[in-house]
Amino acid sequence: MASPIASDPAEWDQIRRAGQGDGRCLLELFARYRPRLKRMLKLRLDPRVQGRVDPSDLLQQAYLDIGRQLADYLRNPSLPFFLWLRQVAGQNLELAHRLHLGAEAAGAGREVSLYRGALPGASPTALAAQLLGRGSTADEAAARAGRKVRIQEALNGMDALDREVLTLRHFEQLTNAETALVLGLTESAACNHYVRALERLRGILSGTADAR
Repeated sequence: MASPIASDPAEWDQIRRAGQGDGRCLLELFARYRPRLKRMLKLRLDPRVQGRVDPSDLLQQAYLDIGRQLADYLRNPSLPFFLWLRQVAGQNLELAHRLHLGAEAAGAGREVSLYRGALPGASPTALAAQLLGRGSTADEAAARAGRKVRIQEALNGMDALDREVLTLRHFEQLTNAETALVLGLTESAACNHYVRALERLRGILSGTADAR
């Protein structure tokens, strides 16, 4: 059996064997993508539940879910394998938000929920932290804190879809084609949103952007 969306026949064979119950194949596949999945969860974990929800626990639950659902995925692989893994992990994150935030979770970070596969929105705080190193002196730490606020304000001021595309491309390191597929956009539209968001972010980082 060949997948119409698999780019690596050897990996697809490994996926097929994992779906047939080969636990070692499943473990190897998950280990390969675990760092990217953990990065996604950390970016999208609501700051209000940090300390109560551990991304490693979410990944462990995702691993169990993937093992149970892999046979179903193989019968209808409508997404590339990594994007399917990301979707399963993201569903666990969303459930954790609902558990800890209740009704507030429904509106948290959902500005792009009309697009395919949308997950809880990335936290501007987490995005800003990814862009900044840690200051080793008090003065450097203070300058970093001020810059972090400016970056967060810039991210909050972006169009929601621009920010989501920026998150997917720049922080989650998805390809343009993957980003377009996740959000239900054409590749040219995804590229345009990314260029626009990246230009504004670069301006902020260089200290030349409008602070609006």
